[in-house]
Amino acid sequence: MSFPVSYSPITAEILSNLRDAVGEKAVVLDPGKLSEYGKDAGDIACPPQVLVEAENEDQVLAVVRLANRFRVPVTPRGLGTGLTGGAVPVRGGMVLSLSKMNHILSIDTPNLLAVTEPGVVTADLKAAARKQGLFYPPDPASLDTCSIGGNCATNAGGPSCIKYGTTRDYVLGLDAVLANGEKITAGVRTRKGVVGYDLAHLLVGSEGTLGIITRLYLKLIPHPPALTTMVVFFPDLATAMRAVGSVLAAGHSPCAMEFLDRHCLRLVGDLLPFEGVDESGAFLLVELDGAPQVIDQEMVAVGEICMECGAINALLAPDSQKRSHMWEVRRQVSLRIEQDSAVYIPEDIVVPIGRIAEFVAGLPELERQFGIKIFSFGHAGDGNIHLNITSESRERMPEVLEGIVKVLEAVLAMQGTISGEHGIGAAKTRYLPMELSQASIGIQKEIKRVFDPNCILNPGKIFL
Repeated sequence: MSFPVSYSPITAEILSNLRDAVGEKAVVLDPGKLSEYGKDAGDIACPPQVLVEAENEDQVLAVVRLANRFRVPVTPRGLGTGLTGGAVPVRGGMVLSLSKMNHILSIDTPNLLAVTEPGVVTADLKAAARKQGLFYPPDPASLDTCSIGGNCATNAGGPSCIKYGTTRDYVLGLDAVLANGEKITAGVRTRKGVVGYDLAHLLVGSEGTLGIITRLYLKLIPHPPALTTMVVFFPDLATAMRAVGSVLAAGHSPCAMEFLDRHCLRLVGDLLPFEGVDESGAFLLVELDGAPQVIDQEMVAVGEICMECGAINALLAPDSQKRSHMWEVRRQVSLRIEQDSAVYIPEDIVVPIGRIAEFVAGLPELERQFGIKIFSFGHAGDGNIHLNITSESRERMPEVLEGIVKVLEAVLAMQGTISGEHGIGAAKTRYLPMELSQASIGIQKEIKRVFDPNCILNPGKIFL
């Protein structure tokens, strides 16, 4: 699966050309900063030889042309919140940071369109749209610290996917710099468009391996007038997942259905202001948005379904302060798992909604078989389960890795997928052939060669 490519190290000549092309200020050689930009939120670390902090598209064009000319790897980077090493320069060379290209260029209210640079923080775009009475739905867990460009590169999702879809569903078009230093505009600024191949959506989710996004044209929708929240406690996770299926089968459309398993509850239960947390085996957070009278009645029906399915208790959290607190508890889970574990490997698998209960029921046996502890939380409404596979000792890493393979095999046996929103990056390349056929991998590698024949754009990602 390897690409036979020979790269040039960063020489004095290349540095001189780089400074001439983008300016002295944009070229960074400070070891501390190189170390910082040599990792993301995952475990993989590899500092670049040079960091370039681009402030505009012309600088991106100049950097890529230079990299292609000298055969230097260039790793595009947003805000470094990824979990799979997607922004880590595993082949060396340079990191091209887009964090300073962080301007919202327009919120076009009549046309329900936002135009942004890639370094815009996702929460900032959501807030800017909200001021105009509009809504940008994608809401990854790191929305306060991640960038729109990074979201686009990995086709990020979040809790609202169940109702509103992923980042790809809101990208109408984009501008990108290709490996040969040419700029293309792909997609449209309208709600429809079928002229030629859909290059915009090919670039979305390609993890910076086909082109570097410099501008995004994003669909907005009217902001929902109201939101209401319910928390539901269950005796076990399988019961909770059956309730999720029953709620959806009854025709309800929550904008979020997030769950925590018993391991997660033990970690963050002290943050939940409810009685009975210690006796519960699973926690479900349900949100509905829309007209106030409609969602209030609908939430009552959702609560009744949960109770009929075996819930211990269902409690409304209607005011904004309580809702914010519930989401903060949800976001604290990953932090506490990482702090609590010597070995912490996050996986974000997806299984068909109808088989969630069956899948989670099999996790205790895998824990026993491999001596691991699996924390499960995530997006119950779309089957995207974040499995945090942990061990108390790094000496057990071989068993942990074997356990991960067995978990992924169970996912694929249920016609699921090994990654719902984190991407493949460098961390999951070894697992790609488990899901994709050699024919599929071959086609995708040919696409990579068409876009990037010298393999300078984010090499070492997706494919080895």
